[in-house]
Order: sequence, then structure tokens, then C-alpha cells
Amino acid sequence: VQLQASGGGLVHAGGSLTVSCAASGDTFSNYVLAWFRQAPGKEREFVAGISYSGAYTHYADSVKGRFTISRDDAKNSAYLQMNSLKLEDTSVYYCAAGSRYLVTEWSEGAFDYWGQGTLVTVSS
Repeated sequence: VQLQASGGGLVHAGGSLTVSCAASGDTFSNYVLAWFRQAPGKEREFVAGISYSGAYTHYADSVKGRFTISRDDAKNSAYLQMNSLKLEDTSVYYCAAGSRYLVTEWSEGAFDYWGQGTLVTVSS
């Protein structure tokens, strides 16, 4: 499956932004999806994940209550809605996909397919 992230941009602290991930090449509903992010000089970290059915979501503590992950299998797309953005949310955001039969944890190594990343910059 090929992934294309989009929707990044510049937003003021406290604002909102939604980034999107468009998929192609395989049956989208077979995949667990996740968003990771990487800030300058830091390692990539897990942000949010959603099960292949959409019934289960999981969030990093740092974004819980502010970010919402969702998926629309009819559109082969996933989304990350980000509210109450903070300066420390500034990162390149990556969408990732892993087989529903293989993903057992929310770590980078569990996901085989990655989008190119989209930059989110939060300003004061």
C-alpha cells in the first residue's frame, strides 16, 4: 500500500489542524493505521493509532484529549484532527500502515508502510 500525507501547515498555538493520509494499492480495511511524528533533533514517536475496523483507537499521553484519529475506508483515507495545539506539537507527521494480522504494538517496527510526512508548525 502507498501512503500520501497532506494537510500540514502553520498554525498558532491553541489552534486546530487536520492532517490527512490517502492510501492506494491495496484493500485499505486490511490495515491498522497510525500517525507518528518527528521533531527536529528528536526520534520519531507514536502519536495515535486506529484498528483495522475503526473500533479501537490509542493515543500517546501527550496528545490524549486533544487529537483524534479516524479513518474512512470508502475514501481510503485516514485523518488526524489536532486541537489545542502546543508549540511542542511542531513536527513532521507521518502516517503508517501495518497488516491487521501483524501489528501487535504501537511501535515503528510494527508498521511496514509509511507516507512521506507533512510538516506541522505551531507558532506562538
